Amino acid sequence: MPTAAEPAPSPLPALRVWDLPTRLFHWMLAAAVVALVATAKAGAMEWHFRLGYTVMALLLFRVLWGFAGGRWSRFAAFVYRPGAILAYLRGQAPPAHRLGHNPLGALSVFALLAVLLLQVATGLVSDDAISFTGPLADKVPGAWSSAATDWHKSAGQWLVIGLALLHVAAVLFYALVKRQDLVRAMVVGDRRLAETPAVPLQPSRDDAVTRLGAAVLFALCAALSAWVASMQG
Repeated sequence: MPTAAEPAPSPLPALRVWDLPTRLFHWMLAAAVVALVATAKAGAMEWHFRLGYTVMALLLFRVLWGFAGGRWSRFAAFVYRPGAILAYLRGQAPPAHRLGHNPLGALSVFALLAVLLLQVATGLVSDDAISFTGPLADKVPGAWSSAATDWHKSAGQWLVIGLALLHVAAVLFYALVKRQDLVRAMVVGDRRLAETPAVPLQPSRDDAVTRLGAAVLFALCAALSAWVASMQG
């Protein structure tokens, strides 16, 4: 006698990985970096400075949110030992290492944050004696300001562009080859588990209280950035 078809297994539940403040930061930073490059190439320095202060506020917020944010946004969630990176490359990483920033993605995130912070810092002390002077240029020796200007306009700029393009290429690779839609997760905040973990994974907290706290934190970072901007003559 024919047997009834077995029911298809129910999909594993989705988990809140990226809280709303992290998602807003991600897309705002992406837009600001693109606009920064465009204004630099176009010579629109007034807008370049404004965007630079915006990026400064965003980066300050992300550094602090790396300690106070949701479970998967905290730096502790994606600081990996060399053994964990090797395990990921061998396809042996546990679910927790594939849900948020995986070991390779974490390296990319830290590299991009470090380069952007350096780019902001050098911009603040830059002085090309022609079209722009950073608000802190007169607070450092002239040789430092000159070196910062050279870095900011050449190697630093191209390093930012290169890392940004590498990030986009990685997202496309995961979408087309590994069939993992990382963009959707950064839009809606949730990711569906690929397998049942041995130890239950905790979602990121993402409620009205944490969102209000993030808003206050960003306001403070924006105020600090505005105060630095006010030093510009």
